[in-house]
Amino acid sequence: MSQMTIGTLARVAGVHVETIRYYQRRGLIGAPPKPPRGVRRYGGDAVARLRFIKRAQELGFALAEIKRLLALQEAQS
Repeated sequence: MSQMTIGTLARVAGVHVETIRYYQRRGLIGAPPKPPRGVRRYGGDAVARLRFIKRAQELGFALAEIKRLLALQEAQS
């Protein structure tokens, strides 16, 4: 899956749409640009990121800690 709407992303990642929006507000996942008269499209990397966040939460990490882990990952890329 290369390009998904937020609804498809939520279903594939196993989270609710509002969870994705919450993570966006917290800075854990970015929102792709919205084209004029269109809808945002998310790539497959968003699925992996959401799954990472959910797994880290299951392991007991707080969202602030997860944000720092994601920053470390981005710094190494």
